[in-house]
Amino acid sequence: MNDPGPRTGLTPAELQELFLFEALDDKQLRWLSERGRVETRPGGSPVYSEGEAATCFFVLLSGTVSIGRRVHGDDVEFNRTDQRGVYAGATQAYMGDRVDQVYPNTLEAVTDVELFLLPADEFSYAVRTWFPMALHLLEGLFFGTRASNTIIGERERLVALGSLTAGLTHELNNPAAAAVRATDTLRDRVTKMRHKLALIADGRVDGTQLHRLVEMQDAAVQRATNAPKLTAIESSDAEDEVADWLEDHEVARPWDIAPVLVAGGIDPDWLADATENLGDENRQAAVGWLTYTVDTELLMSEIEDAVSRISGLVDAARQYSQLDRSAQQPVDVHELLDATLVMLQAKIPSGVRVVKEFDRTLPPVPAYGAELNQVWTNLIDNALGAMDGSGTLTITTWREGERLFIEVRDTGPGIPADVRPRIFEPFFTTKPVGEGTGLGLDISYRIVVNKHHGDIRVDSRPGDTRFRVCLPITPPSDDDSPPPEDVGSTGTEPASG
Repeated sequence: MNDPGPRTGLTPAELQELFLFEALDDKQLRWLSERGRVETRPGGSPVYSEGEAATCFFVLLSGTVSIGRRVHGDDVEFNRTDQRGVYAGATQAYMGDRVDQVYPNTLEAVTDVELFLLPADEFSYAVRTWFPMALHLLEGLFFGTRASNTIIGERERLVALGSLTAGLTHELNNPAAAAVRATDTLRDRVTKMRHKLALIADGRVDGTQLHRLVEMQDAAVQRATNAPKLTAIESSDAEDEVADWLEDHEVARPWDIAPVLVAGGIDPDWLADATENLGDENRQAAVGWLTYTVDTELLMSEIEDAVSRISGLVDAARQYSQLDRSAQQPVDVHELLDATLVMLQAKIPSGVRVVKEFDRTLPPVPAYGAELNQVWTNLIDNALGAMDGSGTLTITTWREGERLFIEVRDTGPGIPADVRPRIFEPFFTTKPVGEGTGLGLDISYRIVVNKHHGDIRVDSRPGDTRFRVCLPITPPSDDDSPPPEDVGSTGTEPASG
């Protein structure tokens, strides 16, 4: 701290003119007069800087000061005043070693200023001795607020987890229900195919025809496996052609059979070639056999697809939670982003288009995977809320030197300029009452900056809001280990009483 040395003090009468000390008795005023001093600071110089050891309590006597903090790389001024008697500095000295005794902000002299200084330990003694009841109230308020903030922060995480779990359950239910339906239908088809074996057991199908049927069956399975995807109009036209062929060849229920055959990639030409040597008397049975074969193959493919989707969702949930990973290890941010998008799939409106502009050549970064996923969740959820059901969500990754960047961009209305400096503050939210706790971006900021030694910034204008996260590619040294988390402390103090 810039310290030109003591100059003079204030008399008890002069101290009593300050609103902070006006209710003190003569003995207390004399005590302050003996222990405090007056100093001046030239305009444009810091009185104290954020993060320095808090050694003094300051009261403004004349001039203009500003108070601010460094917020994600930018110096942000919170207040500017020339009111005589406003105070700042070691305002939490009375807490002793129960809190970190550092200046939580920066106080700067805008003009030449004159200040009354009281050493932090003297200020602590005065508060604890003269105002014991107020001290208990202040301590209760401080630690109670911090405890409640911690509980609310955990509640925020649980609410987010509950929302994601509900979405995951919904996503799992669809393929699971599809697999159950397909299995039930497949059981019925296999039963009917077993009944067809009676034709062979009765000798009504000779060996040559049986061999031909088996060849047809193998060819139909191969064709169904490689069947092209058709549009609704293409499928309708193809079904009409197959149904007409079946009807012309006196095959029963042509309009029930045609959709199955078309789904398996079978057309009239293939049917004509496959049944050419069977004769009219066996065509009905042969087509029925083929239909059951194709239907069975399609059902098995449907079950395989459903199970693969379930497996993919479970893998995404595992990737999202990072339950099988150590606390910190190299991670691929793209895997984390993909897993987060899967977990949020149920919350993405049909009117929102998701664009991924990933540089897949980026190296892994040392990180706490589960906590970074919480950052992506907060940023994407906020972007979806801002777009209100329609727009484009773009997620971009790139590298600059030894830093990796992840940007979440939305086409919502933007963040007003007067709101932007406060969006990372705890409990600040623009959402309606009951819809947000205001902790999402605060938690994200602390995860990125405090825990990963990175940076998070926002740039916003109507139709283009971008949250940009920067992470170091090289792990920090042991000397740069992150400070302990303090959910309850905002790190800000008022510049006036």
